[in-house]
Amino acid sequence: MAKLERANFGSRLGVILATAGSAVGLGNVWRFPYMTGQNGGAVFIIIYVLCVVMLGIPCMISEFIIGRHGRANTARAYRKMSGGGPWSVIGYLGVLTGFLITGYYAVVAGWCLQYIWASLIGHMQGSPEYFQTYFAELSTDPVKPVLWTVIISFITYLIIEHGVRDGIERASKVMMPTLFLLLLVIVGAACMLPNADKGIEFLFKPDFSKITGDVFLAALGQSFYSMSIAMGCLCTYASYFSKNTNLTKSAVEIGVIDSVVAILAGLMIFPAAFSVGVNPDSGPSLIFITLPNVFTQAFASMPVLGYAICLLFFVLLSLAALTSLMSLHEVSTAFFQEELVITRKKAALIVTLSTSAIGALCSLSLGAVGGMSFLGRTLFDLFDFITGQIFLPIVGFLTCIYIGWFASHKIVRDEFTNWGTLRGSYFHFYLFLVKYICPLAILFIFLHQLGLLE
Repeated sequence: MAKLERANFGSRLGVILATAGSAVGLGNVWRFPYMTGQNGGAVFIIIYVLCVVMLGIPCMISEFIIGRHGRANTARAYRKMSGGGPWSVIGYLGVLTGFLITGYYAVVAGWCLQYIWASLIGHMQGSPEYFQTYFAELSTDPVKPVLWTVIISFITYLIIEHGVRDGIERASKVMMPTLFLLLLVIVGAACMLPNADKGIEFLFKPDFSKITGDVFLAALGQSFYSMSIAMGCLCTYASYFSKNTNLTKSAVEIGVIDSVVAILAGLMIFPAAFSVGVNPDSGPSLIFITLPNVFTQAFASMPVLGYAICLLFFVLLSLAALTSLMSLHEVSTAFFQEELVITRKKAALIVTLSTSAIGALCSLSLGAVGGMSFLGRTLFDLFDFITGQIFLPIVGFLTCIYIGWFASHKIVRDEFTNWGTLRGSYFHFYLFLVKYICPLAILFIFLHQLGLLE
């Protein structure tokens, strides 16, 4: 068998933008704002940032170490790092997790495309009841969401099939700056609304009396999921890093970008919400039901601007979803390409077709086809539960335990310090966090999600 040539990112900017794109997704633009609204505003943000530093960045560095050392897909990288022992299972579980998430995540990304189309043809206007009915009809429609799921999946395929530099890196260099620009435009418009100052105050003036165990655990969980930990994305992307890439510096920069995008998303949403008196803790329905209503109400005196803001918001959301879909898709594409020794195009097509089928089934399970439920959950909710609340914490926990307690100390230190060319001043602090703090934090997240820890 011919040995496959290993690709690399072409520039440091490409490394940062592509990997930040993996981390920046719906978790930042959708989940972070409603979690902030439900958990006390500014105090949640403070705890979240601390959790990113103490949990997110060390876990990210750990995946970087395994990925760059293995210079292979996630399953093979863990296998190579552990010498083929039982720890190899972590890599396979990471690939499976990323593969399953790709399927149902594409459904949500598809909804975003439908909302772009609806904004363009003037359907994003009406009463709160209208938006609630619109989303209910869309999510249970047997055709539209499936069609959009397939479309977003094939857009992702067209990027992935072109490879690391000409596909992922080039797309990231266009999409990430565009995402930031759109964020800033919408933030600027939202912050000029009447009573916007109340939303800004909610976001940045902490009320420490609101700190509870639940708020802390919510921030801990958000920091873990927001940075794409344990999905195979970081490990796979790190396999394309050069030997000169400073893993710690890269992780810190990506953590900063991820947090800034999340906070900007809050600045985009809360000033607009407070300006029309909408409760900021609207929950998961925030982006598809509450926000279209907020934008149309907030800019009622300037309806054209309101439509434009709504359209830009869903373009922004689609870009965030697409950058994450790219990294999730690449996890499985790299796996099939290297394990089956086939071309990238064939591997990418296998992933696209299979995850599109999963996405279609998940979409249909939401109401279009009866009887598609298991253990009292729709197929969509079941995949979300298994990957988000079972697989991700297990992969993250085991990765920390392996790196902290069982991996070759020399390999970990060599990768951390770029074989002694970097000072590695924080190596022992990093190792302490990975050995003790991170596993404990992930265990708390796991137990809390299962309702075993309040």
